[in-house]
Amino acid sequence: QVQLAESGGDLVQAGGSLRLSCNASGIRRSDYTIGWYRQAPGKQRELVAQLTSNGRTKYADYVKARFTISRANAQNTVYLQMDSLQPEDTAVYYCALGSFLWVDTEMRVNYWGKGTLVTVSS
Repeated sequence: QVQLAESGGDLVQAGGSLRLSCNASGIRRSDYTIGWYRQAPGKQRELVAQLTSNGRTKYADYVKARFTISRANAQNTVYLQMDSLQPEDTAVYYCALGSFLWVDTEMRVNYWGKGTLVTVSS
């Protein structure tokens, strides 16, 4: 059974940086897509970034110049490096695993992590 475990959320000041980690276990397919979503209180969960098995990335416009998604070699670990954080980035960040087709606007999620909280102060 697939399990996703996120870590790295913290309280930081505006302009600071954080690196989130997602450790995935139980994956049996090699052509999966993994990504990061976030959800602020009272708002809909939204895609932050995704990474396909062949290395293609997709970012939300508001984070494209500040965030980077990457995968560790020979490990089922995915990172989200976040720089120049702003208060608007405050949210619970979720690791997600699923699939992606280019006819779709974003990945299709089959599994969710439990989330890690990122709080950015002014």
